[in-house]
Amino acid sequence: MDANVAKLKNWIDASDNIVFFGGAGVSTESGIPDFRSVDGLYNQQYKYPPETILSHTFFLSETEEFYRFYRAKMLALDAQPNAAHRKLAEWEQQGKCRAVVTQNIDGLHQKAGSKEVLELHGSVLRNYCMRCRKPYDVRDIAAGHGIPKCSCGGMIKPDVVLYEESLDNYTINKSVEYISSADILIIGGTSLAVYPAASLINYYRGNKLVLVNKTATPADRRADLVIHGAIGEVFSQL
Repeated sequence: MDANVAKLKNWIDASDNIVFFGGAGVSTESGIPDFRSVDGLYNQQYKYPPETILSHTFFLSETEEFYRFYRAKMLALDAQPNAAHRKLAEWEQQGKCRAVVTQNIDGLHQKAGSKEVLELHGSVLRNYCMRCRKPYDVRDIAAGHGIPKCSCGGMIKPDVVLYEESLDNYTINKSVEYISSADILIIGGTSLAVYPAASLINYYRGNKLVLVNKTATPADRRADLVIHGAIGEVFSQL
């Protein structure tokens, strides 16, 4: 076992107040691509960059094109939790992990068994009518074509935070509460480039700030422990 991984394992074994903050890298190991990665297929199919398509303005003005991208790129309903998701759920069951704060919208943490999951950017699993607020299952959206409509005639919107939209205040405040009181804060699978979510780690006051990511991040220099590697591989050793 790598010395840094062994050090992290010792910290975890001795703690009952771990908070995990994760991003897209946690889900890519379950086969869900980071939507920011521009691949050949994407270039052939879409006239706009992902950030434009996934904006509030685009959703309202080009709804059909939004849903064409959304169904093709944002829904991975057959994806399964990986070693990182399962380990976090295991730590929660052991009374070690107090909360998972995630930028992901795929519901895989809950699928693995985690209960206290704060979804900063919402979830594709929840959808609602913009007129009457009636809820709709994600499979209704995935199986449909064009713009999904409610039985009342209103347009259905995924419960995800689009660009230009604000994060949910309750979710932010609860995340800050957990992060500020954590013994160990593990940041994994994120380049910490998406704000305001990335700024939440500034509320951590402890001395065990851990970064687990394949590449360097802006927070590496202030971390107490940095491990460069795939998060699933690292967590499978803990």
